Amino acid sequence: MFATVKNWFGLPTKSLAAPDAELQAVFGALPSGLSVGAAQALTVPAVASAIRLLSEASACLDLKVMRRVGGTDTEASDHPVAQLFADRPNDWTGTFDFIRDMVAAALISDKGSLALANKINGRVIELVRYEPAHFTVDYSGDGRLEPSFRINNVPVSADDVVHLRSPFARCPLSLAADAIGVAKTMEQHAGRLFRDGARPSGVLSLADRTTPEALKRIRDAWQLAHGNGKSGGTAIVEGGATYAQLTMLSTDAQFLELRTFQIVEIARAFRVPPSMLYELDRATWSNSEQMGKEFLTYSLEPWLRAFEASLRRALFSAEERGEYRVAFDRDDLTRASLTERASAISSLIASRVLNPNEGREWLDMPPRAGGAEYANPNTGSSQPGGAPAEEAA
Repeated sequence: MFATVKNWFGLPTKSLAAPDAELQAVFGALPSGLSVGAAQALTVPAVASAIRLLSEASACLDLKVMRRVGGTDTEASDHPVAQLFADRPNDWTGTFDFIRDMVAAALISDKGSLALANKINGRVIELVRYEPAHFTVDYSGDGRLEPSFRINNVPVSADDVVHLRSPFARCPLSLAADAIGVAKTMEQHAGRLFRDGARPSGVLSLADRTTPEALKRIRDAWQLAHGNGKSGGTAIVEGGATYAQLTMLSTDAQFLELRTFQIVEIARAFRVPPSMLYELDRATWSNSEQMGKEFLTYSLEPWLRAFEASLRRALFSAEERGEYRVAFDRDDLTRASLTERASAISSLIASRVLNPNEGREWLDMPPRAGGAEYANPNTGSSQPGGAPAEEAA
């Protein structure tokens, strides 16, 4: 009944099937008191670095519209959706900013990120991203978890919504709230330690009660023997004084190790290699390269697949979905190693998997005359225009 009344007034309702952070707070289901909010979490360098790594790496990839004809995928650069991303999704947002902010919001908010596709006669004219505070997502309670969307309390069709969210209906920032809170607490402790934690290297203990004048003489004698950069001298003091050197506690000695562990824990929560968060203690030339490959396969690829599916569902009609799809150009991720790319292209051309013009396209070079033929440049019988193998024999 209460939910019905809220619907009459256009107020959002929340489902227990997929509770957000606000609903969890009502039932006391949030993590421990060390947890921090999104604004504080982003002040932890490891968290900000992980979010930027995933979101900016996604935004750096070219977004293309592909058309499947006869079992072959070709780029459909003339499609309105392709032209939209080639220019800008809307009048105030570039394509890079749009993709980056969509992925970043999905990493930060339990609601995920949302963009509305404004259409005229079924044709998409712009994509507008909304902040999480301005939209709600409700899920049906019948087990199907069918979503319904409201933007500024106005219902919108799911066919017009690009919705990207994390697994478990919780974002990495929320799931790792305790780990991030510990990292923030240790960071604050380090600040207090350097601000207020100055301490002497040792303590002089006096067995007998003494006067202020005697304390001054003891201090002067000690400074005369060890002060002003002196060391190794013999101090003679009165009053039955004994000296005890202060040593670093084991907890202080392990403080740096604990901070390093929290960086690794945050990297684990966002599923990114620690070396990409500039935690290089265990990084070597060989495992850094392997971790980079794992980042592409296990960290970035799931986000790209989910984003592609959401874009395809919202930007194409039911008839177009069987023929068109949106795809990120993963090939851009391997462009850092020109030697490996050259070797791969050469091998694929020699085995006639690619022709020279397709290899040149990988390098963003224009086609050349005669480059569309599949021929092995390393054997004379298969050269373009050459005699067939049986005639050469």
